[in-house]
Amino acid sequence: MAKVVVDANLCVGCGLCEQQCPEVFKVEADGIAHVIGQTCASCKVEEVVPQCPVEAIKLQ
Repeated sequence: MAKVVVDANLCVGCGLCEQQCPEVFKVEADGIAHVIGQTCASCKVEEVVPQCPVEAIKLQ
């Protein structure tokens, strides 16, 4: 299984990933999305990746 990562240098903290997959992403006080889990019961992470407007989410 691929590992979900967020490139903090690219992330603008728009929150789209957190809205779509709150079990995996959380925008913290620093304004950057952080990975808090690797799986989500309500969404498919691989479908969230291409929706990031700055391409900060990667599967490695």
